[in-house]
Amino acid sequence: MLHDILLIIVGLIIGLVIGFLVARFAMKKYMEKNPPINEKMIEAMMSSMGRKPSQKQVNQVMKQMNRYR
Repeated sequence: MLHDILLIIVGLIIGLVIGFLVARFAMKKYMEKNPPINEKMIEAMMSSMGRKPSQKQVNQVMKQMNRYR
């Protein structure tokens, strides 16, 4: 009885550790492929559309992006 409970607890701990490591690896890989948007990316995007953005416009876009995260 006690042996069974210990096996269950050890199994849960091992599962949590393995799950954490797999999730951490997957998140790192995702962030490398899809980095978060920063101000320089917004400036480049607006410049590619033929506009020279002011800092105020960049800040407004950043606020909108953060609102929907």
